[in-house]
Amino acid sequence: MFVLDSHCDTPSQIIRLRDLRLDSDHSQVDFPKLRRGGVDGSFFALYTPASLSSGEARVYADRLLDATLDSVAASGSARLALSPEEALENKGKGLFSVFIGMENASPIGGDLGLLTYYYNRGVRYVTLCHSRDNLVCDSCASANGTWNGLSPFGREVVRRMNELGLIVDVSHISDSSFYDVIKTSKAPVVATHSCCRALCSHPRNMTDDMIRALAANGGVIQINFYPLFLSDSFSKVLADSRLEETCDKVEEAFIADPADGGKRASWYSVLDRLSALERPSYKRIVDHIDHVVSLVGTDHVGLGSDFDGIAVTPEGMDDVSALPKIFDEMRSRGYNEAEIEKVAGANFLRLWNEVIRSR
Repeated sequence: MFVLDSHCDTPSQIIRLRDLRLDSDHSQVDFPKLRRGGVDGSFFALYTPASLSSGEARVYADRLLDATLDSVAASGSARLALSPEEALENKGKGLFSVFIGMENASPIGGDLGLLTYYYNRGVRYVTLCHSRDNLVCDSCASANGTWNGLSPFGREVVRRMNELGLIVDVSHISDSSFYDVIKTSKAPVVATHSCCRALCSHPRNMTDDMIRALAANGGVIQINFYPLFLSDSFSKVLADSRLEETCDKVEEAFIADPADGGKRASWYSVLDRLSALERPSYKRIVDHIDHVVSLVGTDHVGLGSDFDGIAVTPEGMDDVSALPKIFDEMRSRGYNEAEIEKVAGANFLRLWNEVIRSR
């Protein structure tokens, strides 16, 4: 069984001075925890904030990518993988596979040639936008969409990604953008870290109709672990705690100076306070898997934790070392080993191979 997590924001933590070789305090992802969790490969996402201009986003994305490649080279236990074939070869050699994704297409600006640049540097999926509309499409967080879906340039982006063999990621995009992608892409697409809106009403989640359309396209929804996307009840818990504003301010200070021990300690204190809140159980992740399976079967769902991009996790899933609990819970609900293998990573690898073949 190949265990694959399709979305971790670990590059952002690397530039905050995390050494992935160490089993670090308050770390959701590092190489020791990945080993304990039985994970064979993870997509490390180059997240660029929507507040950055395209030029700033490109500089920042390159910084994240350089730091990630340096971290992999220094690890002694991990290797960059550019295809499913390379990932399986790494597993056979006892090596962990790091895949590169790009979260937010802002770094490409309006230049299709930059898709080739990032593909040549190892990027294998692009999340088309983040928390604001960009030159490619509308965000699910946008009150009034700029484009009412994909922009004309966005359609060119999707077609060029198909030609390169770059996976199109529809997490974060608006519903209308999603349907435009389904119409435009000749290859299957993925939601690398999303949940089911039928179980949690957050607009980041996918409706049943969207999940059916994704599956009909050959795509996969990778279930996100963020409590706000798993359960509506956590939204009130978080709001009542009044921790969000504090969290943002303390994290911003830590990001600005990660070498400052006091700012790091303050950030860790906020994380501890968040972890003390009443959180949905990790079993809620399997509820979302169950819902997808009820709609489209076991061939179109996987895991995209969003670790290192979320400040609070489900109860019992504090970091990636706990991942086997999900498979144990699936077994307790009657899933067989072949079905668990699909959810663990085989569905994503199948999709990725189809994207490569469709170039």
